[in-house]
Amino acid sequence: MTLKVYTSLLLLFLVNSVWTRTVRQVYDELDPEHWSHYTFECPRECFCPPSFPNALYCDNKGLKEIPPIPARIWYLYLQNNQIETVSEKPFVNATHLRWINLNKNKITNSGIESGVLSKLKRLLYLFLEDNELEEVPAPLPVGLEQLRLARNKISRIPEGVFSNLENLTMLDLHQNSLLDSALQSDTFQGLNNLMQLNIAKNSLKKMPLSIPANTLQLFLDNNSIEVIPENYFSAIPKVTFLRLNYNKLSDDGIPPNGFNVSSILDLQLSHNQLTKIPPINAHLEHLHLDHNRIKSVNGTQICPVSISVAEDYGFYGNIPRLRYLRLDGNEIQPPIPLDIMICFQLLQAVVI
Repeated sequence: MTLKVYTSLLLLFLVNSVWTRTVRQVYDELDPEHWSHYTFECPRECFCPPSFPNALYCDNKGLKEIPPIPARIWYLYLQNNQIETVSEKPFVNATHLRWINLNKNKITNSGIESGVLSKLKRLLYLFLEDNELEEVPAPLPVGLEQLRLARNKISRIPEGVFSNLENLTMLDLHQNSLLDSALQSDTFQGLNNLMQLNIAKNSLKKMPLSIPANTLQLFLDNNSIEVIPENYFSAIPKVTFLRLNYNKLSDDGIPPNGFNVSSILDLQLSHNQLTKIPPINAHLEHLHLDHNRIKSVNGTQICPVSISVAEDYGFYGNIPRLRYLRLDGNEIQPPIPLDIMICFQLLQAVVI
């Protein structure tokens, strides 16, 4: 049974966004009158749009190496090529680069010249997804705000590789080959402003150690995690969105108040091995529990406050904030128990 969903625009913005400078904001910093200081040369393999003079489009050109990058370029698009190496020579004049997209090439760690990335002092966004990297490249530019390394073969993270990246807000390592042993207690040390960490689709069996304290979004889907350590989330008191879909979590692997965390607004535990709904906090707004082994739902037991209290408060008190509850793919039969509706009076959708 599905009720109508009216999802908050603010929540959608938070789920799909990381609070970092947008490309538009960075672009606006370049005063058009400065463009005249640069010649408008353009590598013959690439496209240089006159209306966007500090961008260079070399994507989908079948390139095997990076062409010389003109000094005026801030945004460099090299995705979908056959590039195997990243050397210093093409970047000699490119001292203003903010954004490099090297997704979908054939870059290996041995193909990246030592120090070439760290010399790009103004680089903010580095995209190296869908390549053949076996470890996080190092050293990296100290000013990076986003580092995207998804869908490589990364199994190693060099010691101290993130230690100077205080401006990094997004780190995407999903769909690699990371084991628990690759994530040491100091692996993420230095990432003081990290907001989104994506380690989904790896080979983790345990919750990662020492997640940066300011992390808002933690994505750990498609691993083999079985246990949530006691008080795990006390070390990341700002975590708001937590995804643990497609793991091996059972009732015994979750402490009594493991997910009773006031900061969590969106909790996703789909495709696990749960037979009951774990205790939740009254601040939780979205709860995904589909495709588990849950047979029944007792609103009195799962309500974060007393049912009688929730009923008395009505819409004017501090009632539980749950708005979306997904329970399909379990063994639960409709109708929805009345005590669920009494407790969660702000519910806009229940999928059962």
